[in-house]
Amino acid sequence: MEVIYFLATDGIKLDGLLYTSKNKTEDIILSVHGMGSNCMKKRETTIAKIANENGIDYFCFNNRGSELVKYTRRYTEGKREKTLGGTSYEDVLEGYEDITGAIIKLKELGYKHIYLQGHSLGCTKIVYTYNELKEEQDDMIKNIKGIILNSLIDIPRALKVYLRDNFDKYLEYAEQKERENQLTEMMPREAFIHPISVKTFLRYARDNKEIDFANYGEDNELTKLNNIDVPLFMRWGNDNEMIVQKAEELVDIVNNIITNPHKDINYIDGSNHSYENKEEELANQIMEFIEKNK
Repeated sequence: MEVIYFLATDGIKLDGLLYTSKNKTEDIILSVHGMGSNCMKKRETTIAKIANENGIDYFCFNNRGSELVKYTRRYTEGKREKTLGGTSYEDVLEGYEDITGAIIKLKELGYKHIYLQGHSLGCTKIVYTYNELKEEQDDMIKNIKGIILNSLIDIPRALKVYLRDNFDKYLEYAEQKERENQLTEMMPREAFIHPISVKTFLRYARDNKEIDFANYGEDNELTKLNNIDVPLFMRWGNDNEMIVQKAEELVDIVNNIITNPHKDINYIDGSNHSYENKEEELANQIMEFIEKNK
């Protein structure tokens, strides 16, 4: 295991852990964590261990949304700027800068076959990034050999379900703070599952066109997911998972909509949103997916 330092494409300094196999390989999983999380999780180390045993390297990194609140450093034109970061202040669209920066670093290290893996909000960032790279016709897209989405949820819808009748009240509050140029102020505690700034709340509640692609209603064509033309792996749990439907119903809905010929969409019985105590089962299923689609 080695600590790797690199820059996002907008200059934010990031770091992560590279787990290497016994033998040299050009295959690697690039893992993106979710809200308020980091790369030091049992799920990450378990998948890394099993990936290494199967001859695949593993890189998980702390993106700018790691932890709740922290300072980040941006390096541009030889200057260093300190900015507020963490889940409470992040703009999820900036995940594009983090992921593309990580891909560039991995290519510099000699990796040619990259499997993008996300958990929760990390899935949202991966789907957004993949679609942006494809639209830009960036050569980087050629290095992406598979997409692994663990517990992709519909954040805008989840927020409305969480706030129920209070959604409009908190949106109005955030928009008033926006008019007062107080985007870095914190929302009332009950407005979200953890402390969140006005700026970040507005991204999830209002300015969500680019990330509102996981509405699993039966009338949704899941366009952004159907735009993925590399092998696609999707999993959820069925115990305290952050989804509206039952897991088996959700899997049926998504399987009926996704047209990818190399899809592997299912749920892990008894698993929660974080796959606690189901890490090995998840890891083994990911390895089977990669091996099948090499």
